[in-house]
Amino acid sequence: MFAIAALLAACAAEEPGIIVPPPPATEAQEIVDTLHGVAVPDPYRWLEDQNAPATRAWIDAQNAYTDAVLDALPGRERLRELAAGVLERDVFGLPNERGGRYFHSKRRADQDLAVVYVRDGLHGADRVLIDPHPLSADHTTSVALRDISDDGGLAAYAVREGGVDEVSIRLRDVDTGEDLPDVLPPARYGQVALAPDGRGFYYERYGDVTPRVMYHALGADPATDRQLFGEGYELHHIPVTLLSDDGRWLVVHVIEGSSGPTEIHVKDLEADRPFVTAIADGVSESWAEFAGGQLVITTNLDAPNKRVVLADPANPVSDGWREVIPERADVVVQSASGLGGRLAVSYLQDVRPRVAIHALDGTHVRDIGFDAIGSVGGGSGRWTSDEAFFTFETFHVPSTIYRYDLETGEQAVWAAGELPVAADAYKVTQEWFRSKDGTRVPIFIVHRPDVALDGGNPTYLTGYGGFNVNLTPAFSALATTWLEAGGVFALANMRGGGEFGEAWHQDGMLANKQNVFDDFIAAAEHLIAADYTSSARLAIGGGSNGGLLVGAVSNQRPDLFGAVVCTYPLLDMVRYHQFLVASFWVPEYGSSEDPEQFGWLHAYSPYHNVTDGGDYPATLYISGDGDTRVAPLHARKMAALMQAKNGSGNPVLLRYHTQAGHSGGQPVSQQIDQMVDTVSFLLWQVGGD
Repeated sequence: MFAIAALLAACAAEEPGIIVPPPPATEAQEIVDTLHGVAVPDPYRWLEDQNAPATRAWIDAQNAYTDAVLDALPGRERLRELAAGVLERDVFGLPNERGGRYFHSKRRADQDLAVVYVRDGLHGADRVLIDPHPLSADHTTSVALRDISDDGGLAAYAVREGGVDEVSIRLRDVDTGEDLPDVLPPARYGQVALAPDGRGFYYERYGDVTPRVMYHALGADPATDRQLFGEGYELHHIPVTLLSDDGRWLVVHVIEGSSGPTEIHVKDLEADRPFVTAIADGVSESWAEFAGGQLVITTNLDAPNKRVVLADPANPVSDGWREVIPERADVVVQSASGLGGRLAVSYLQDVRPRVAIHALDGTHVRDIGFDAIGSVGGGSGRWTSDEAFFTFETFHVPSTIYRYDLETGEQAVWAAGELPVAADAYKVTQEWFRSKDGTRVPIFIVHRPDVALDGGNPTYLTGYGGFNVNLTPAFSALATTWLEAGGVFALANMRGGGEFGEAWHQDGMLANKQNVFDDFIAAAEHLIAADYTSSARLAIGGGSNGGLLVGAVSNQRPDLFGAVVCTYPLLDMVRYHQFLVASFWVPEYGSSEDPEQFGWLHAYSPYHNVTDGGDYPATLYISGDGDTRVAPLHARKMAALMQAKNGSGNPVLLRYHTQAGHSGGQPVSQQIDQMVDTVSFLLWQVGGD
């Protein structure tokens, strides 16, 4: 444990000698669009051109300015030691058994990136299968397994450069350690499924092309790969495939956008018959897995909290589904998998993840759970084996991997790294508050057991609130670093997520998006009313859709927050849908091309709701070239606008990376750098008197 009082004092806002110069000047241009009769200024549109010399010069000036401000903050070396203690540790990935071999990832404490290992037998010695470190001098190229052949002899893996979403797909011979000549060039690929006959593999392409499912024959030119599915779909559709263990059945899910209705289509590959549509009603979400020769489907068809049904892949239409686990009012089913001849069902109960084991007829066998507040996850295994692997983690305790016997219920630790902090050093509680319209909303709060409720704790509040995403008590390096620096960490589960079923999601999307912002504002007010903190000590942060969240609420209630960290965000909600893969998100947000939807978006769009001379909190934007999901132009334009219009005198900074992206891929050394920037900025603003 670090000397918290000393660290807070060193990073305090009133530390003498910190003089913040004015930001670099940015040219504002007279650009005004008229949409549906409304004038919409866009003075920094020129910054949308990422590769223009003027934009690159502006980025360099912004990074130099941010360096000058943050490097002058005291206490950064102690923060670097703290962050290194949290991030430089052994990290293990879930193992997958194939042909008696166990494949898993591991990043040692002294490594920048995760390495893929294989061992022969459960207790065999690990040997390196794929090491990404030699692939790039700065360790910004990472790898990840996509599939393993049934005999454990061939591995398909993805290579990602600089954190972009696009990857290349390669195949490695497990025995020789050599790659096959077959390579899919960089693109957006989803699942990769190796055919059991060893002759090829199935894969998905989407994003820059209309969605399609392809088959690649080993040794063939990828340009000649055969398309099996995808005719008639549009760019905003996302395909996700699943291949049965025997290679006979191919299931294709099609998602409308990132969280919309989901179709299921099934093809008999053995007979080479056309796809049969199991469900495509344009409303419900359904997800299929295999349980031996049957499909196990999790669906919200006629069940907002979801239920589990079985289907025959030869006749998968929804009229023939057989319900085995009915919907319950007190839990939300997340997924169901066939493992060891049984069903492993993941569910949420008051935002606490659990796993239950059921017989194939739905009979409850036992629960997998832990007494502490945290998240049970994983569930890797096979239908024909009683062996499965699960994980447990919470905000300040990294994932521990357990080997679980599905027949007996016995479990044992398979892998656990050294804890960055003692598990009992912090307490995790769940509280509830009322939002603006009276809705009860939960919030997790992490703090020292002896926290003083005197309103003086530096507190970091985060959330997401969108796309049916559930934020549960999972390990966070930022949370742990912040806690070790003396703060309180809070996570609010706003509407827009899926924590309480599809109704909860819909209450925070499209015309209801303001509910998410109201929930987050109410969470901040709850922390203040409960004397955890005060407005001057309260910082907020979020990324992606969470970046939109903090961008919107800091506009709407700038008086409520002392600092904002906004990472890889959406901020121009009038033009967002025109860039990269943002068409995926139109079902969630709407589009300004529609007059009614324009009204919703323009009303809360952060870029369009900045008041000239407004009294805004200190803000740090983080983005970079490698984000090929949320266009980094959002952060560039918003930083320029806020620097020009902010009247508070509080700093507005942009940290712009040339390699990091939305999908991660940052080496640990760069993660430490960003952690130091983030936490030193926050402690400077909300850390003390």
